[in-house]
Amino acid sequence: EVQLVESGGGLVQAGGSLRLSCAASGFTFDDYAIGWFRQAPGKEREGVSCISSSDGSTYYADSVKGRFTISSDNAKNTVYLQMNSLKPEDTAVYYCAADRIPSTGSWSDDDEYDYWGQGTQVTVSS
Repeated sequence: EVQLVESGGGLVQAGGSLRLSCAASGFTFDDYAIGWFRQAPGKEREGVSCISSSDGSTYYADSVKGRFTISSDNAKNTVYLQMNSLKPEDTAVYYCAADRIPSTGSWSDDDEYDYWGQGTQVTVSS
């Protein structure tokens, strides 16, 4: 059974940090890219970051560049999203998703992804 399980969300003050984890199981981790998406109330889901498990290539949305860092521990089949200098506008439910490599489209296109986690809430207070 394929599973993606997010953890690490919570409530933090603006300027603070959180580290999200995405633990994957049930598929060959090295054959997939893992992306992080987020969805705020009343807004569309947007791509935040992505990492290719095979070669370590990383991608970021402009809104998080320089603040968020994605990394992968292939031995643990886990992807992390280190979020620093958090802003109230980062408040959202964060999801991780898996996209079989090679991808046919943009890393930020959620239609490309085959498997999704249940999400974890991140709330940044001002």
